Amino acid sequence: MNLFRAEWLKTKRTPIRWLTFFTPFLFVALMMGYFSLKAQAANVQISIFEVFFETWTVLAIPLGAGILSGFMIHQEAFAGSFHGFLGSQWPRRHLFLGKFSILVFLASTSTFMATLALIVGFDFISGVAIAWPIFVMAAILAMIGALPLLAFHYWISFAWGFGASIGIGGVGLLIAALMATGLGDQVWPFVPWAWPVRLSMLAGAYLLDLPGMDSPPEIVSSGFVIGQIIRGLIPAAVLFVIMLVGGMIWFNRWEGRTIHE
Repeated sequence: MNLFRAEWLKTKRTPIRWLTFFTPFLFVALMMGYFSLKAQAANVQISIFEVFFETWTVLAIPLGAGILSGFMIHQEAFAGSFHGFLGSQWPRRHLFLGKFSILVFLASTSTFMATLALIVGFDFISGVAIAWPIFVMAAILAMIGALPLLAFHYWISFAWGFGASIGIGGVGLLIAALMATGLGDQVWPFVPWAWPVRLSMLAGAYLLDLPGMDSPPEIVSSGFVIGQIIRGLIPAAVLFVIMLVGGMIWFNRWEGRTIHE
């Protein structure tokens, strides 16, 4: 916890906090403006769910993972080419996990703030009834799917720097956009950038099972949705462990790099 607090203080007066806490409200405000211009149909909640989670998991998560992790590591590179960071009295694994825990905290906070703002905004301001447990479940699944990406970008940021992390985030955005379409129906469990969008959208199937909705035949009661979620969670968990453990082993032997690299 001491290391967590120390890493949190490093984000003070940096764009990191602005990106984390301002982006969700801006995103939800734009969404509310968009839906205020549309005629509200009976299935407006489903449209809100699809637009929100598809956009957030395709745009915000891949780019956010690249920007947040890249900027956090760039701070250490700029402050003495990692000498102060690597020369700390803390064990290497604590240093690695301490900064990574802040990265996960920031990404999770931003996602859940956006989800909460969406629920409150549409339910209490726009008067659209929101089945909040399903939205929260989708946000949790999106973050579980994002954990391997965060670990991957964290490792890349140490090894190759800010530019590489951002560049891979941009490529991941394109991959996630493709996987959100029918092109990814068969291969998405094997594509890390597809996990946040696909897992979160699977939770949306439960909106179709609410009273008054025309649910597809047996899509929920047959266990299809649960099976698909498990199909995505298993590879996500395996890759997360590989990225985290592999990153710690590599970091324990790493001697830093110069800023121009």
